Amino acid sequence: MGEKVDRMTRVNELLKREIANLIERGLVESSGTLVSVTEVKTGVDLRNATVQVSIFGGTPGIRHKVMRQLAERRVTFQRELARTLGFKHTPVLEFRLDERTERGDRVLELLNSLEETTHADDE
Repeated sequence: MGEKVDRMTRVNELLKREIANLIERGLVESSGTLVSVTEVKTGVDLRNATVQVSIFGGTPGIRHKVMRQLAERRVTFQRELARTLGFKHTPVLEFRLDERTERGDRVLELLNSLEETTHADDE
């Protein structure tokens, strides 16, 4: 069991690195945003993989455009991965927007605001 988990971890990290490299090489027009691959979860049968991406900066419209480009270029990503990685089966990719970082930033903003308000009340 442990060997299979280790293998899946290695596959996920390899896919994460290679997809990030493809994005960096310009397969997606990021329009002044920073696109980061935060996580890849590959199915046990290696047929499918969910790719979580964070998009920093830009308007919601630009972030939507970047996600649309990722979906439209999915086959190109898969072809490049097949060429560079040589897997028996290259997983079908599904890109999802990872909003965890944005939510975390929002919580920190709220906590900082609350702290500032508390200090102002103490004075």
